[in-house]
Amino acid sequence: MPPNWSPLKWTEKPQLPKGEGRIAAIDLARGIAIGLMIVSHSVSGLVGIRNVPDWGMVPIHFLTKFSSSLFILVFGIALAVAFLSYTQSDDWPKRRLKLWLRAVEVWFWYKALLVIEMLPFYPPNEIVDALLYGRFAIWVEILGFYAIALLWVPLMLPLWARAPLWGRLATIGALIALTIWLQSLTFGGNDILKALLVDHEDHYTWGQISRAPMILVGLLIGEALLRCYFDSAKRRRLVLTLLSLGALMVAGFYALAFASGDVPAAMLAVANNVGKHPPGLGFMLFSVGGALMLLALALAGGAKAAKALLPLTMVGSDALKAFIFHIVMVFFVLRFLWEGDGMYTYPQALGVGGLLILGAAAWIWVTRWMANHR
Repeated sequence: MPPNWSPLKWTEKPQLPKGEGRIAAIDLARGIAIGLMIVSHSVSGLVGIRNVPDWGMVPIHFLTKFSSSLFILVFGIALAVAFLSYTQSDDWPKRRLKLWLRAVEVWFWYKALLVIEMLPFYPPNEIVDALLYGRFAIWVEILGFYAIALLWVPLMLPLWARAPLWGRLATIGALIALTIWLQSLTFGGNDILKALLVDHEDHYTWGQISRAPMILVGLLIGEALLRCYFDSAKRRRLVLTLLSLGALMVAGFYALAFASGDVPAAMLAVANNVGKHPPGLGFMLFSVGGALMLLALALAGGAKAAKALLPLTMVGSDALKAFIFHIVMVFFVLRFLWEGDGMYTYPQALGVGGLLILGAAAWIWVTRWMANHR
C-alpha cells in the first residue's frame, strides 16, 4: 500500500489502490455469513420456524439475522477489492464481461435450486410459475438478487470509481430516500415488480434498489480495506471504526426496543424476520450493525483467524458452491429423498447445520484438489 496515503478529502476523486492477492479475512467474513445462513436454513427447512423453542429463537435464530447484511456488505467489499480499480484500465471490458458471465452462472443455479427447494411440496405448475417470475420461493431468493445485481453493478462501477466522496455518500442517501418513497407506491398492483425493486411484504425476495445502499457501503469499506489492511495502525483504526459503527447501530435497535416498552418482543420480532422484507428500521439497525461488528472482528483476526477457522474460510472462498451444497443437502436429500421434513428436533437441526458447514468446506476442498490434479 502507498506509504503516504491519507484519507480522502470531501471533494477529492479517489486514487484507487489495487488488490494484491486474496485477503483471507474477507473469505472468513463471507464464510461467517454463509455459516449463519446454513444454520438458519437447516432449522427453518427441517424444523420450521413455528416449531423452534423460545431459546432457539432468541438468542440463536436472532443472531443469524446478521447473515444477509454481512453477505451483501462483503459482496460490495469483494467488488471493490477485485474490480473497482480496474475500471480505469484498458482491460475493463474483459473484467466487466467476467462479471456478466458470473451473473448468468448465478442465475442458472438460482433457477435450478428453486426447483429443488419447491419440488417436495409444490405441483409442477406452481414451480413453472416461479421459474417465470410469477411468484417467488424463499430460501434460494438471495441468489436471484445477486444474479440481477451482477448485471447492473458492472455498469455503475466506472461511475462510482470517478465520483468524489460527497457524490458517493449522496448516492447512498438518495437510494435510501428513493426506497422509502417507492415502498409507499402500489406499482399498479404489480407486486412482483415491487418485490424485485424494493421488496414486498408478501414475497420473500430482495429488492435491488432497497439493498443497493448496502452494496455501495461495502464498496466504500472495500476501498478503505485496500488502503488500510496491510498497515497495522491503519487497519486497527478501520477495525475500531467498523466496530464502533456496528455497536452504535445495535444500540440504536435496543433504544427503539426499549422505547416500545417490550425489548424481548422486539428481539423475537427480529428473529421472526419482522422488518426484513421490506426492510424496516429496527431490523436493519440490528442486522447491519451486527454485520459490521462481525466484519470488524474478521479483519482484526486477519490471516491467523482465517487459518484457525479454516472451514468457515474455505466456505467463504467459494460462496456459490457452498450455497449449492447446502440447498441440495437440506431440500433435496434430507427433505425430499429422506422425507425428513418435521422429523428433526431443533438441536438435531442445529447439528445438521454444523455438519453441512463442514461438508461444504470439504466439498470445496475436494473439487479444488481434483481440478488441480487433472
